[in-house]
Amino acid sequence: MVQRRRRRRPWHRTRAYRLLRTAVLVVVLTTMWSRCGPAGPGRAGGRDTVAAKGADSAREEPGAAGPATSAPPAPPPRPLSRSRPTSFRVPSLGIDAPVTPLRLDRDRQLETPPVDRPKLVGWYEGGPTPGESGTAIAVGHRDTRSGPAVFAGLAQAKPGRTVEVRRVDGRTAVYSVDRVKVYDKVGFPDEEVYGSTGRPELRVITCGGLFSRRTGYTSNVVVFAHLTATK
Repeated sequence: MVQRRRRRRPWHRTRAYRLLRTAVLVVVLTTMWSRCGPAGPGRAGGRDTVAAKGADSAREEPGAAGPATSAPPAPPPRPLSRSRPTSFRVPSLGIDAPVTPLRLDRDRQLETPPVDRPKLVGWYEGGPTPGESGTAIAVGHRDTRSGPAVFAGLAQAKPGRTVEVRRVDGRTAVYSVDRVKVYDKVGFPDEEVYGSTGRPELRVITCGGLFSRRTGYTSNVVVFAHLTATK
């Protein structure tokens, strides 16, 4: 399943446009990814316990001693201008995949990457491009009828690991993982996942939970990440 004599700024670069685009993004993606994997809609309850364990792995053990000193946080990188993505890497998971643009279908739901190309990552072209201000959306299959797909191991992403997205202009946006969550498709928290936080962020989404041939997967795995470097 899109921000001397003074010159008038193009509409697609104005703050008003970016705010409008964020609002539209939340609305049109409220039903996003209800269809995931080869079997169609998944609306039953349930939770992927393996994925949930991976998501909880960042919790600190009780009584663990914190660092004696902490370095001051590095200043956030300056957001990049608009440029479409070409490749998607998660080195810690061995993911290195090409990217295809995704649009909304007739029902205003985000399309999915072609099932016959399971190693392809989809990027919602109506939202921010890599490194641009706002919340960008990348999606991919967990599996298909032919076997594991590009995001088969996404639930095992760890906080602090990087996601690198190369752009057509040759720049690379580097995001750091903040957390991994598993949400039931019933009651999916749209605003929490898709809403803008005021900085360049990324959500990486695939299917999770239990699977049945009739209803598909019951949940979604969501990786939350924010921009930490550009190169």
